[in-house]
Amino acid sequence: MWKPSTPPIALASVLTYTRAFTEGDQVEVGGTRGRGVERRTFVTRIQSLKNVIVSIPNSMVLSNNIINYSKNVGQTGLLVHTTITIGYDVPWQTVNALLIAAARKTDNIVDQPEPFVLQTSLDDNYVSYEINGWTRKAEELPKIYSNLHANILDEFHGHRVEITSPAFRAVREGGASTIPEVKSR
Repeated sequence: MWKPSTPPIALASVLTYTRAFTEGDQVEVGGTRGRGVERRTFVTRIQSLKNVIVSIPNSMVLSNNIINYSKNVGQTGLLVHTTITIGYDVPWQTVNALLIAAARKTDNIVDQPEPFVLQTSLDDNYVSYEINGWTRKAEELPKIYSNLHANILDEFHGHRVEITSPAFRAVREGGASTIPEVKSR
């Protein structure tokens, strides 16, 4: 007869004492991200971002990293960040200003502490920029990221700055720009 190496009661106790998360926290366990809704002796249940309940055996919970997006929201909040790449033809000061303007226009990114930009790499054909802003709404992360990305597109397109990726290279001989017109929301 097979016996588990760790008794189920011990697994539940370990989960309780580690305080990795409580019900209601926004977490990621074993590649599943969502709201912790239930912890039982054998299983932990997470409501995914798409409103699906995922049951994860506690043995798997204990053997994986647990990312708790709610734990340290505190005074400054959770850091929201995304990266874009821009060619060397655009001054870094312009890119920084546009990224910060986009973050400031994004709902649920707070004004204090202020959003900031990191230049994370200088590659062969472009510079990688990372915009960072704080939120206190961990449960709204997917929507915050979507809005931030839309605001970045609006800011850059509105100022006629192309967001090019490493797979796209423009060779122009006086042809028209590929920047789309900005449409109001």
